[in-house]
Amino acid sequence: MFVDRAKIHVEAGHGGSGSASFRREKYVPKGGPDGGDGGDGGSVIIRAVTGEQSLVALRFQPIWKAKPGGNGRGQKMHGANGADCIIDVPIGTLVFEAESGELLYDLNEENATFVAAKGGKGGWGNTHYVSSVNRAPRKFQPGQEGEIRDLELELKTVADVGLVGYPNAGKSTLLRAISAAKPKTASYPFTTLHPHVGIVEMDDYYRFSVADIPGLIEGASENVGLGHAFLRHIERCRLFCFVLDMAGVDGRDPLADLASLRNELFKYEPGLEKRAFVLVANKCDLPESKENVARLKKAEPNAIIVEICAELAENTGELVKILRKQLEVLPPLDDEDLRKILAKRRIFKIDKTQEDDDDEDMDW
Repeated sequence: MFVDRAKIHVEAGHGGSGSASFRREKYVPKGGPDGGDGGDGGSVIIRAVTGEQSLVALRFQPIWKAKPGGNGRGQKMHGANGADCIIDVPIGTLVFEAESGELLYDLNEENATFVAAKGGKGGWGNTHYVSSVNRAPRKFQPGQEGEIRDLELELKTVADVGLVGYPNAGKSTLLRAISAAKPKTASYPFTTLHPHVGIVEMDDYYRFSVADIPGLIEGASENVGLGHAFLRHIERCRLFCFVLDMAGVDGRDPLADLASLRNELFKYEPGLEKRAFVLVANKCDLPESKENVARLKKAEPNAIIVEICAELAENTGELVKILRKQLEVLPPLDDEDLRKILAKRRIFKIDKTQEDDDDEDMDW
């Protein structure tokens, strides 16, 4: 099961209480205060790791608690610090405050961490309150309460290149041809039900990531088809690969498909349709594609168009070289602009047939 959004409740550990103790030892009259401090409570920490690909674990375990700190004891014994609670999530996970919807952190790198709930500090023992006028204080501090928060986590895939296209255009087949990823492929629409990320490795050890997004259709930005919930996964991509079925196997016009895809990107987030792109003319092994390829070149004279057959891996090596060249000259996305896009909470209707979604409309 692929889950890319989840709600969790996190509770940090309370700090341990300090001790009000006095030294009691034979031959040591008036030994004085010796109460130790309480231990600090554990924190709840969210960590991005490469081994996680989905937030499915959080769907079945929505409550996370760290351990409390131990109480201080006599003989100036310090209470044990509570153990932290570590939540491992996929790279690209965003952490939002549940009530306000504020973006708190973007876990966009391996081993990036975010303290979701900070543990309470341990209280002081009575040794801290000794003074010249109070030689035997009985005062001590209770431990502080740990933070309690409700959070919403949303996964937005981290990839350099995003494969965008209509169902059955050959995106998954292309990803299999250029990377070690093995998404499901078949000769019917909507074979891909969730995003897949593949790593393209070249002979000189240059590497870049490619995301295969479930097929988009007209109206995808308004909850039509499967694309409505997965458009979020292209927000980080610096380069788009529009994969077009040039043979029109499903009776569609590839030029109309391209216009529709650009329109859906614009309606989802104005500006996305202006990002750098490469047009991948797929299924060029079929004779029906020749006329459509000529029409595409005429309609897009300034675009980079690569004719391939993903099924037979024809010219896919040339495509990889072109993608690399584009990535090398493209500047990184502006951090502030990207943060604004990532921080937007979008309203998607929940499909009642999807077992991994909630039972009512939610604001994501």
